[in-house]
Amino acid sequence: MTEVANKVAKLDNENKEEDGLDNEHQDIVEQIDSIQGQIDGLNEQASEEILQVEQKYNNLRKPFFGKRADLIKKIPKFWVTVISALLDEEDEEALHYLSSVEVEEFEDIKSGYRIKFHFSGNPYFENDLICKEFMLSDNGEQTCKSTDIRWKENMDLTTRQSEAALKAGQKRQHEEPESFFSWFNDQSEVGTDEVGELIKDEIWPNPLQYFLGGGNDTEEGEDDDENVVLIEDEDDDDEDDEEEPDEGDFDGEEDDEEFDEEEGDEEDDAQDDEEEEEK
Repeated sequence: MTEVANKVAKLDNENKEEDGLDNEHQDIVEQIDSIQGQIDGLNEQASEEILQVEQKYNNLRKPFFGKRADLIKKIPKFWVTVISALLDEEDEEALHYLSSVEVEEFEDIKSGYRIKFHFSGNPYFENDLICKEFMLSDNGEQTCKSTDIRWKENMDLTTRQSEAALKAGQKRQHEEPESFFSWFNDQSEVGTDEVGELIKDEIWPNPLQYFLGGGNDTEEGEDDDENVVLIEDEDDDDEDDEEEPDEGDFDGEEDDEEFDEEEGDEEDDAQDDEEEEEK
């Protein structure tokens, strides 16, 4: 508040003649600044309380995550099916051995999280657990680090994929890792990690919907609905064209009716005249 007041005083001294900022207006600005300081204090308090609530419910969810993990282990190839959108063929073969996935947020939720990938024995690498962590640096940028994968001889999938790309004359795009393991090993500081955020915010809360193939149903369903509506509209237009008679037809019918009515009136008048003559 003092800093703002000093700025106001400085501006007042520099521009008093031009702007005419009198003492009354300066007092109002300082009052607004004082109220704004109170609002900022409440916002900070709210952030702290929201963080405490999130931490509380993270702890409450842990037993349920454990029960879910035990049941998931009974379904073969569950996790490779769930994250199949992130894989290429080489990944899929190796990730058949992926037995479970965990997402752990740091105690200070805002500071970062880690993703754990548990593997059963496999012909590709020695690790039974590999982990990737995402942290916020002092300047607020996201950084990450990951476990070194101990590949078995001639089984390093990232090397195979790099060689295949070079043979095909392709250059790997840094923002789009070629494979799951390329993403896992990528520790560059390039801002928000989209794959990590997808696993943490979309897949981990409800992996079952991805296993059942419902992860993208909403958009596809909307497209299907739009197509149905368009087809129905075309059919309705065709039916309207078939059923709607020409204006000429209406005009002809009306003319015939008017002509019949005139003939009937003339006959009635003639009959009345004959009856009067007889009388």
